[in-house]
Amino acid sequence: MITAKLAGPASIVSWALGGVGMLVLAMSFAEISSLIPVAGGIARLPMFSHGKFTAMIMGWTAWLGYNTAAPIETIAALDYLAAYFPWLRDSSGEQNALSIVGMFVAAGVMIFFTVLNAFGVQAFAKANTSITWFKIAIPSVIAIALLYLKFEPRNFTDFGGFMPYGWTGVFSAISTGGIIFSFIGFRHAIDMAGETKKPQVVIPLALASSLLLCLVIYEVLQIAFVGALSAEHLANGWDNIRFSNHLGPLAGVIVGLGVGWLTIILYAGAVLGPLGAGLISTGSNGRLAYAMTENDLFPSWLGHLSIKRVPLRAMCLNLLVGFYVVFFMRFEEAVALNSAAIILSFSIGPIAVYTFRWQHEDRLRKFKLPCVQLMGILGLWMASLVIYWSGWQVFKVMFVSIIIGVVIFGIHVAAKKEHWRAQQIGHAFWIFPYLFGLGWISYLGSYGNGLKVIGFPLDLILVLALSIIIFYLASWCALSVSQARAYFEEVKGYHETPHKLCVYPERTPLQVTCDEDKREP
Repeated sequence: MITAKLAGPASIVSWALGGVGMLVLAMSFAEISSLIPVAGGIARLPMFSHGKFTAMIMGWTAWLGYNTAAPIETIAALDYLAAYFPWLRDSSGEQNALSIVGMFVAAGVMIFFTVLNAFGVQAFAKANTSITWFKIAIPSVIAIALLYLKFEPRNFTDFGGFMPYGWTGVFSAISTGGIIFSFIGFRHAIDMAGETKKPQVVIPLALASSLLLCLVIYEVLQIAFVGALSAEHLANGWDNIRFSNHLGPLAGVIVGLGVGWLTIILYAGAVLGPLGAGLISTGSNGRLAYAMTENDLFPSWLGHLSIKRVPLRAMCLNLLVGFYVVFFMRFEEAVALNSAAIILSFSIGPIAVYTFRWQHEDRLRKFKLPCVQLMGILGLWMASLVIYWSGWQVFKVMFVSIIIGVVIFGIHVAAKKEHWRAQQIGHAFWIFPYLFGLGWISYLGSYGNGLKVIGFPLDLILVLALSIIIFYLASWCALSVSQARAYFEEVKGYHETPHKLCVYPERTPLQVTCDEDKREP
């Protein structure tokens, strides 16, 4: 419903643009994660391309975003359950606001997620496989049922037209309408790459198939929702869609159609879907925290693996942070931090896939991103646009979070009495103009309390120009071939990946082209 309120019928365009953009971004990780499959990939992969300080910033922002994921999914599931157990919801009636009892129930659910993950990746995979099939089947059944029961083609042309709020509404829906939040689940395949068999085949296939399947399901469901709305729902415009009795959007439509059995299926999916996502997030975030210990940001004792080869101590730390989110953060604040922080950490993917081509040109790749420079720039542009569309208010929260991470990192370095030069801060130089430029465009832009000085399409052009500059600046800041290979050699199983014997020349970053993608070293 949120996407429809922001973009009207053009919300189907928002889903298409968001899905394709995230697919481009994910394919960068498909190559680099299959090339070096490590646990907590989002936090560790930047170290292999740009060193410790870059890995710290990207890992820290991802970790903050990840820690909101399981609480968000748990709260969302309990909010739907509150239709049958009203004592779960706060008496104020605010959406996604739990009562004190509901908060403790949420804490218990997250403890269950941690316990289940503690039994190892096989137990986790079995539970998740069953839930995943429900998550695919239920929205598919609902979409088909709505299309069959009622479909009003005029909803796509009347009530303000197909695009009632213009391109601003379409782009805003991508970031703040939940579209990006719905697609970023592909990150779990990256973070669990270290426990994947045949990663050079499985990871690219998993990333591409999951995103394409989700895109099809969401598109059909959005079309069905728009077509099933009545004239009464749209009487006050798309941005004023309302449903009575605190019903969710799909439940409101289904009740209006008088199909009770479909409501039961809907609520089953609304509970199982978020709970399944919360379970995955718990396991994935444990690997990320483990990677943070490998990067020397967290104490080494947090990286201890249990007998099931699970970072249980790290997951317990994440559980405590999750408790804080449930008991002390507003739901909207958690969602805003989740999307912006995770997407910022994704920005390293399009850059790293390009730098890896000249840092590790001799290593065989079963999957290679075609035209790596063009796709890398497009991927970074997409990540930057999502952060920009999140708005100035969200950007400020993310920037403050980064400053906190830098301070913690500085304290840790000082406590270990390490030299600052060893932290490879110079290789992270590109991050500072990137944040400054993106923050300035967000401040002047038209989203989230911006000054609205810059509008469409100038904002897209400025973000593209910034992305191109930062892409090549970051490539220039990358580790040398010898430094990058030294980190690679430390990875367990490095020699198990076939590679050709050759001399490791000191290449410069800008010598890789689209034509060179096809050249044998």
